[in-house]
Amino acid sequence: MQNRPADQPRKRAVWGISLALIAVTALLGAAPGAATAAPPAGPPVPTLTWGPCADRPGDGFECATARVPLDHRDPAGRTIPLAVTRKPAADRAHRTGVLLLHPGGPGNSGVDFARNSYDNLPASLRDAFDVVGYDMRGVGRSGQVECWNDKEYSAAVDAARGVPGPGAVRDAIRQGLDFATACRERAADLVPYVGTGSNAKDIDLLRQALGERTLTFYGRSFGSYVGTVYAAQFPRRVRAMVLDGAYDPRSYADVPYAYDAAQFAALDAAVGRFLDWCERDAVACGFGDGRPREAFEELKRALDAYPVITPSGRPATGYTLAYRLMFNINAGKEIWPHLGQALRAAQARQASFLLNPPSPGSFDFLNVNLAVECADRVYPASPLLLGALVSAEAAAAPLLGPPIGFGPPTYDHNHATTCAQWQAERPSRFEGSYRAAGSAPILVLGTTGDPDTPYQDAVTLSRTLENGRLLTFDAEGHTAYNRSACVSTLATRYLATLALPARGTVCADETPPEAPGRRTAAIEADETRDVIPALH
Repeated sequence: MQNRPADQPRKRAVWGISLALIAVTALLGAAPGAATAAPPAGPPVPTLTWGPCADRPGDGFECATARVPLDHRDPAGRTIPLAVTRKPAADRAHRTGVLLLHPGGPGNSGVDFARNSYDNLPASLRDAFDVVGYDMRGVGRSGQVECWNDKEYSAAVDAARGVPGPGAVRDAIRQGLDFATACRERAADLVPYVGTGSNAKDIDLLRQALGERTLTFYGRSFGSYVGTVYAAQFPRRVRAMVLDGAYDPRSYADVPYAYDAAQFAALDAAVGRFLDWCERDAVACGFGDGRPREAFEELKRALDAYPVITPSGRPATGYTLAYRLMFNINAGKEIWPHLGQALRAAQARQASFLLNPPSPGSFDFLNVNLAVECADRVYPASPLLLGALVSAEAAAAPLLGPPIGFGPPTYDHNHATTCAQWQAERPSRFEGSYRAAGSAPILVLGTTGDPDTPYQDAVTLSRTLENGRLLTFDAEGHTAYNRSACVSTLATRYLATLALPARGTVCADETPPEAPGRRTAAIEADETRDVIPALH
């Protein structure tokens, strides 16, 4: 639109003021500090002094301690120690760099994950990379978080039931508040800072301490979220990254009730498919006499009414059965006959790995599992919404939903009762974009029947990342790497050479159900021990 004559004096006045300001700035210089202010200093790079690992000398691994800021907003302030381990590349002449292995959880030891997984890695990775692991803040050797002690946790899980009765929702909310209060009172100096935003910053300090320009990273389950946040914050520092059993990061952090509902549904669906197999093949399963779903419900009630007293003197109830099945179903079809055998043993009140109450090692894991997720995730602070949605999620997953959802604060699915009543600030929570714009290609592994991280999460993450590529494992069980020769070959090739699998690739070579006479490495999965499995 053309200027009207009346507008011209106003424009001349504006130009005059602007020219005057330019002249004054040129004569006097810029405002104090505006042009000369230095960027804020980052935290000092840790110094790693490598030596033999005191607890496992002679295995070729070296250990060190990295000191990192407790609060990354105060990089020069108080520091905390992180335990780090590495095994140098076997072929030093052709070394590519560092392969950082990050376990699931949160709560598993990354030091143990690297050590226990090393022999199961392909030779091409052991030859070319220094294999590195670390205990993230709040875990194990890096300052264990404890909100509930062993006695309190034992009392809570021993009193839980497989078929919760009236008042279960109220009791679960009360226990969640008790746990959140204990965290505030006993671990207030650490729990605000255990979130994944800080964890990712720790990783970049480790990268610098290791003298690497970029990192090669494998993260499974919760480790996939850590990798996602690292790539989001430091996209140019990613050489290659495999995210296995991936999270939908936005749903996990910002829409937690919906995320929990999908987890409950995936878990119940996986247990349901196992029980359906028991109905189709009653001989191979050995449980339920052709009616396994009814037998499972009856077994939960029977154990609630008459718990099995274990050698430790603690009771195994229907809740114990549900808790152990939640972890062991992750092993996929190969373990199905062993699960059937274990259920039949529980029915006969004989020794069964499904009747092992959570141990003190479990409680260490669970304390961190809750503290990290409550630091990462924001639930609406509404008691009415909490009770209604936890009840709805449990009702929609009838096999394991009620015991897990109404049980004491433990694993991923039932964190709402604690996190919706969390009393600590969340300065270590990541709140940025998950696009990882400008990163190298990132390979996302998703298993179609995953009971713990639903397959759709992997699909969503691969589309969220600017340079994501999805590789699908059409199978039961949690995570894919080294459970499938097809997945392992393609993911290893990518880590070693940066060659991605073709878009739309699907691997379908899951190990079928193993006969009970043949013991598999996946039997008796323990939530406290994460390891990349041996490839069959």
